[in-house]
Amino acid sequence: MSGIILEYPIALIIPFIFLTCLKYCKPKFLAIFFPNTDILKRAAQKRNVFLNVLKFLTILLLSISLASPIKEDEIVTNENRGYEISLILDVSGSMAQYNKFKIVKSIVSDFIKKRKNDKLALTIFADFAYVAIPLTYDKQSIQRLLDKIDVGIAGTHRTALYEALFMSTKLFKNSKAKNKIAILLTDGMDNAGTIPLDVAINTAKKYKIKVYTIGVGGRGEYNPYVLREIAKETGGKFFEADSADRLKKIYNEIDKLEKSEIKTNKFVKKSYYFQYPLFLAILLMSILIILNINIRERKI
Repeated sequence: MSGIILEYPIALIIPFIFLTCLKYCKPKFLAIFFPNTDILKRAAQKRNVFLNVLKFLTILLLSISLASPIKEDEIVTNENRGYEISLILDVSGSMAQYNKFKIVKSIVSDFIKKRKNDKLALTIFADFAYVAIPLTYDKQSIQRLLDKIDVGIAGTHRTALYEALFMSTKLFKNSKAKNKIAILLTDGMDNAGTIPLDVAINTAKKYKIKVYTIGVGGRGEYNPYVLREIAKETGGKFFEADSADRLKKIYNEIDKLEKSEIKTNKFVKKSYYFQYPLFLAILLMSILIILNINIRERKI
């Protein structure tokens, strides 16, 4: 928001023209001179000064009104083509090794902060899978919950990977978004057997969800063939992360691959204030008319 400005500042030249005319363009009248009229002259001068001040203020206020004082407010609107993203995290017992889950939480938290214009959801899995937070724009709620989640919250003995993918895809059942993705991170293999792999993949394909899969740890801890198949069948990509630095780069790469398109439009809203000086000018003009009428009546 800016301060008050004038649309037509050229109008402010009018008061100076008035002052010039007041000094150099005086009308000439027939005069009859009487002796000892000093007192009358001083009285007349005082009255004329007062009337001229009123006239000048009236002209000044009218000029300000003509100059059109306004206040401009810049309104910025965003037409965001945001994504709907489901974050699927493994919280099984093996994620406690080498402080893996703590590192994952930190990196995922940074990823969430970058996705300002997107809807995000959070699903976690271990012995069973459940949706911690459905799709929402409320990033702070996701961050707060993510801080509280730790290994063991959903068990420590099994890895319900396919169930997590299936449950996460169901979040998009009524979605009308053009861009729907899921990021599945795990350091293990599915051993829960609750949902078949093909059912999970077909459900993701049905709702047109692109799934990025990330295998954390060393080869043999997770099944790269299954994770690659999930990514390939859904149009996503498979990544392997054997270090915190590599994992951070993966999330940065996904962020760049699936970047929201933001179109910004700017509008200027104008608030007009010419009516205030105009009202004062009319008020002073009325006073001038009344004074002139009184002066004429006295002369009569």
